[in-house]
Formats: sequence, structure tokens, C-alpha cells
Amino acid sequence: MKIKKILVSQPEPVNDKSPYSELAEKNNLKIDFRPFIQVEGIPVKEFRQNRIDILAHTGVVFTSRTAVDNYFRISEELRLTIPDTMKYFCISEATAFYLQKYIVYRKRKIFYAKGTFADLMETIKKHKDEKFLVPLSDTHKEEIPKKLEQAKIKYSKTIMYRTVSADLSDLSDVNYDMLVFYSPSGIKSLLENFPEFKQNNTQIAVFGPKTAKAVKDAGLKVNVKAPTKEAPSMTMAIDQFVKEKAKEKK
Repeated sequence: MKIKKILVSQPEPVNDKSPYSELAEKNNLKIDFRPFIQVEGIPVKEFRQNRIDILAHTGVVFTSRTAVDNYFRISEELRLTIPDTMKYFCISEATAFYLQKYIVYRKRKIFYAKGTFADLMETIKKHKDEKFLVPLSDTHKEEIPKKLEQAKIKYSKTIMYRTVSADLSDLSDVNYDMLVFYSPSGIKSLLENFPEFKQNNTQIAVFGPKTAKAVKDAGLKVNVKAPTKEAPSMTMAIDQFVKEKAKEKK
């Protein structure tokens, strides 16, 4: 079958120069975007049950803007005043700059990495005397606490937000030739929203081995995989697949 309509289970890119725009134009495809998952902050009542004292920490590790939002949300709901001496360790420069939404940036001690936790760890190791608070999602990467423990860093891990399935009921009558997933949570959302889902001729594209495993565990078939040696990105993998299908039709 020829691929004409694709649904990507992520938010729509903010600009027209995304790889998906090029993919659509090059192959005459209609590509829609719809997040299959959403993030919810945990209620402050639930946070209290974890018995985490935010002010007992001298540094905070932020792995995303969502972590920043929920750290300051919970602090505000607990009516805490975060001291000016608090140190902030951010995964990227963009996350560090995002702190301006909540604090006077130039008056704080802020450190940031180049986008990877391994890089951020190098900075954290230089501040071993700090006691770190690490706000995370319920689906966080296990490498984060693992690397902190290996380096013998004093830290508290706290779940401040969780990933939940989005309501996709409006898609019930919409048919796509291909569904694109980037995480196991997306597959979970598909099955929660459409428990009777049958793959039939729908092609499924996945990014990463964990997502591929989630598809197989659900009894579905993976048709497109990324990253691979030949296709390091999802759009490249889809492009190759679409071209192959077009050849088959001829």
C-alpha cells in the first residue's frame, strides 16, 4: 500500500523548517501531529507523603523545563521561600535561561551542561559538598539516579510530575496509513484510548528499542525502525520506507 497520511504522536514542530515538513513536501504526504501523552504535576498532598524537605537541599538538578515548573509550583503551594543561596544545575543552557520565569537570573548560582546528563554530572562532581534535590517524572531515565549514586553524590530523588495518556477520542474515526511513536508511553496511550485497535494495514514506525519492544509486547508489528545505521533519524527512516512502498506499487 502507498503511504499518504501519517500521524506523529508528538506536538507539532514550532517552525516550518522541521524535517517533517521536508518529508511531507518531498513525498507528497499529509502529516498530522497529536501528542498521545501529557504531563501532570502531582498534587501537593501527594508530594507531602514522600516526606521530602525541599529546603534541606542546597542544590537542585533540572533535567527539563517541566521539572523547573513543578519544582517552583510545589514550593509555592507549600509556601516555601527558596533561599538566594540555592544552586541550580541544568541539563542545558535553554533550561537554565528558563529559570528567569521564577528567579532573578543574574543573582543566582546557575550551572548548565550541553544537553546530556553525563555532561551535567561533570559539573555536579565539582560540587560534592552540596545536597541535591532531583525533581523527576515517574518515567525518568534510570541513568540519572544511577550516575549520582556511582559518584557518591548526596541527593534526594522526588517524583513531581507524571506522564499520562491524552484523550484521543476525537481520533476514533480518523484513519492513517502510518502511526509514529517515540516512547512506550505513546503505545500505552493508543491501547488505553482504543482497546479494540487492530493494526490491519496500518504501518507502525518507532524510535528506539524500548518503543519497539512496547509495540511487540502489545501484539503489534513494527514496520519502520529508527535510529539505524542507514537512517539515524525517524524522518530518514520514514522517507526510505515510503520510497520502497512506492516502488512496490510500480
